[in-house]
This record gives sequence, C-alpha cells and structure tokens, in this order.
Amino acid sequence: MTQRVYLVGLLLCFGLMCHLVTGIFMDKLASKKLCADDNCVYTISLARAEEDYNAPDCRFINIKKGQLIYVYSKLVKEKDSGEFWAGSVYGEQYEDHMGTVGYFPSSLVSEQHVYQEANKTVPTTVRNLQKP
Repeated sequence: MTQRVYLVGLLLCFGLMCHLVTGIFMDKLASKKLCADDNCVYTISLARAEEDYNAPDCRFINIKKGQLIYVYSKLVKEKDSGEFWAGSVYGEQYEDHMGTVGYFPSSLVSEQHVYQEANKTVPTTVRNLQKP
C-alpha cells in the first residue's frame, strides 16, 4: 500500500514537472500590432471598460466595468480571431493591478481620449535583445 502511494505521488510530481519543463503552447493572437512608436511604449489612448472581463490566461488582464485602461497597442485582426488591445489598468482604486500589461477584447471598452495615432505597424514576434 505504501509503495502504491509513493508511486502515485512520484507520477503526479513527474507529470506536473513535465509541464514546467516543456511549457504550455498558446495560440498566437496576431502577427502585427498598431502602436504609436516602434517599441509600443507610448500610450495611444485611455479607454473605459463597459463590461467585466476575466482573463483566460497570463497574456490577458482582468478588467472591471467602469475601470480606466491605458492602451499601448492594438492587434491587427486576423481571420477567425477577435480584436484585442494591450493595456494596463489605471487609478488608485486598482493599485494592485497597476503596471500589469495584458490583452483585453476591444469590444468591451470605449475609448475616452486618444493621445496619439497608432500609425506604426510592428510585428508581434519576440525580438532578440542584445546586451551592450
């Protein structure tokens, strides 16, 4: 009996570690995004959430109805995909979430103020950063 418990525990640990080593595949949301600059660091607009949204994975952020969000980029919609924007929550009330950047459906927000046009098309691939 003790050997069975030990074996089951060992198999569970191995199974959990396997996911940590190999990672979990996530579908790419888009190949391009629209930004105000080449690095997508400048704020494009300020949006207000019209509905609550619960993030399905770590790429997304939770938003609550009425919450203000700084928008940094807008994904270029591709076939069979939704339209997502990237941003971070705004305001003292949401202090524990400030600074967290993630995607959210653009259909759930309304732009309140446009700071600058998103006229730079940037690929969504990861860039190789070179150390000086």
